[in-house]
Amino acid sequence: MPFSVRYGITAKNEINTFKGTVTKDLISKGSAAAKLRLTDAEKSGIYQQMLEMNVLGGMELEMADKSCRQIPYDEEYWIIQVNGGQKALHWSEEYCQTTPDAKKLKELRNKIVKLVQSKPEYQALPEAVGGYE
Repeated sequence: MPFSVRYGITAKNEINTFKGTVTKDLISKGSAAAKLRLTDAEKSGIYQQMLEMNVLGGMELEMADKSCRQIPYDEEYWIIQVNGGQKALHWSEEYCQTTPDAKKLKELRNKIVKLVQSKPEYQALPEAVGGYE
């Protein structure tokens, strides 16, 4: 079950199991990419968590209350391929809060990021320089 997730401020960070790549936002220095493959066991564990969260079902990711806005804000774009079809999911923290489903998706993404950051291919990428205001 391949997936890709772009995340962070400007969503320039990406973990893409379709291509077997990871891209790191280096902020003022652009971005850097590396080849990275997750093991079958790692992908299976992620897939199991996706099923438990019902990512293919009706996740509520849009905030109803849009009275508060912030800049900069994190955002996430997922593409998940299952049974020959694709599911696209998107959420952001632009409106100061996120839905419970968006929080679950962010927790899963954080677990995947920690897994990827533990790999030597990711650790060999340059450090980010600067910040977002």
